[in-house]
Amino acid sequence: MKADALTCLTLAAAAAGLVAVASGGRSSGRRRHKEVFLGENSKFKFGGRIDYKLKKQDSTKTLLIKTEQLLRIEEHDFAMRPGFGGAAIPVGIDVQVESIDSISEVNMDFTMTLYLRHYWKDERLAFPSRNNQSRTFDSRLVKKIWVPDVFFAHSKRSFIHDTTMENIMLRVYPDGNILYSVRVTVTSLCSMDFSSFPLDSQNCSLELESYAYNENDLMLYWKNGNDSLRTDEIVLSQFFIEHFQPSSGLAFYSSTGWYNRLFINFILRRHIFFFMLQTYFPTMLMVVLSWVSFWIDRRAVPARVSLGITTVLTMSTIITGVSSSMPQVSYVKAVDIYLWTSFLFVFLSVIEYAAVNYCTTLEEMRKMRRGKLPSTFDASQAMAFDGCFHDNDMELTPFPRAAQAPAPPAPPAPPSPQPEGRPSEGTRLRRQRSLRENVDFLLSNSYMIDSYSRLAFPLSYLLFNTIYWSLYS
Repeated sequence: MKADALTCLTLAAAAAGLVAVASGGRSSGRRRHKEVFLGENSKFKFGGRIDYKLKKQDSTKTLLIKTEQLLRIEEHDFAMRPGFGGAAIPVGIDVQVESIDSISEVNMDFTMTLYLRHYWKDERLAFPSRNNQSRTFDSRLVKKIWVPDVFFAHSKRSFIHDTTMENIMLRVYPDGNILYSVRVTVTSLCSMDFSSFPLDSQNCSLELESYAYNENDLMLYWKNGNDSLRTDEIVLSQFFIEHFQPSSGLAFYSSTGWYNRLFINFILRRHIFFFMLQTYFPTMLMVVLSWVSFWIDRRAVPARVSLGITTVLTMSTIITGVSSSMPQVSYVKAVDIYLWTSFLFVFLSVIEYAAVNYCTTLEEMRKMRRGKLPSTFDASQAMAFDGCFHDNDMELTPFPRAAQAPAPPAPPAPPSPQPEGRPSEGTRLRRQRSLRENVDFLLSNSYMIDSYSRLAFPLSYLLFNTIYWSLYS
């Protein structure tokens, strides 16, 4: 009996202890929860993250209201444009050009990075706000509402930057006005005219247009007129920008109708100094170098031939290098005229020596037949006044004059005397030499071809440069 009594007392004490522990745990848990609540409430009261007074003033700041509920996105069909069935919705465009990345003459295109901003009003997105503050979103909300489908006409490649997120910004105002901005890089076609290359100016344009909505549904316009196009400081390697100007027009498609189109026009003028260093100056030096052969002895065949061939091959290399960096156009460019004319001067200098060498050979053969040129001839024994070596025994006949020519029989006396100081007709005919006599004179004095070339070639090339730069500069 005593053992049963002790067992009952022990069980009763254990049960009481468990009840006490449980009640103590609940009270301590409540106390800790109260402390945490009071601590957090004190943080909110003294400048915490959430300001409950601000929440009471503006319903747009209430965290319990989701963006989709605030803008009532689920209540409307945003597959249709705002005001469907009514007048065309006006969409303003504002562009800020960040950079012109590249301009390719071979592909006839340019690459531009810009900020493209759209402005329109969609009353379906209006929301209540007491302080008229806007709400800003990123690309995640853009996919759920209607935005203009503006694309770049005649573009080859384009993309929206997506580092680290897609560079898209959407700002909604309480009255339904919307600002939609994207950062995009586009490569577009530019029809270039290279008739005056490299002394040319190119007029390129970037064209914006709606793809699905014609002028009855969407009206594109520059929001601020000429001030809608802004540019940063753009520096290009081969061009400098003369003018940036926006314009607008209409584009017609036979199947879908008329569309509003906006243009970003800019004029590029090419820097000439790069081509002066790479093309024009080397070409001039090659032409001048080809004239050195006029001062080399006409019997130094290896020296003059090697010099002429070297200049010809160098000119061919310059022409090939310029042509490889240009598009294959079917008309003549300004640089082609200069290069091929210079190549002609170099080629004529080689032909000039061929003529000199041929005339010298004929002259020596003639004198050898006459016995005036000895069989043992040493060309280094004498030098003529023109700097070319000649034979000591070579007879350099002077230019024949009309006074030294044998006089024909005297004609019969005229019926009336001639006036004094007026020569007769027969005298004038005797003073003129025939073409054959001139050729014979050059054949017998071949060294004079070099003398004439020393003056004729530089003067002709100087005249060509004067005409060329006055026409294209």
